[in-house]
Amino acid sequence: MAWTWRFEKSDGTEVQPAVVPEEFPTQGDAESWIGEYWKDLLEGGADQVVLSEDGTKIYGPMPLNAEA
Repeated sequence: MAWTWRFEKSDGTEVQPAVVPEEFPTQGDAESWIGEYWKDLLEGGADQVVLSEDGTKIYGPMPLNAEA
């Protein structure tokens, strides 16, 4: 199983992340990574993220801006 993030603008358009992640072996690993890098991703142009497992959407879009 591979857990991955999709990085989007607020309108759902995919953008390249400022920090490039790997595929994660667990959901917890993926969530820990986003917790560490969300500010860099937000500053780099991503407004929200979507978490997927092996191509299946698990949740999102989740805004990176806590005020959203």
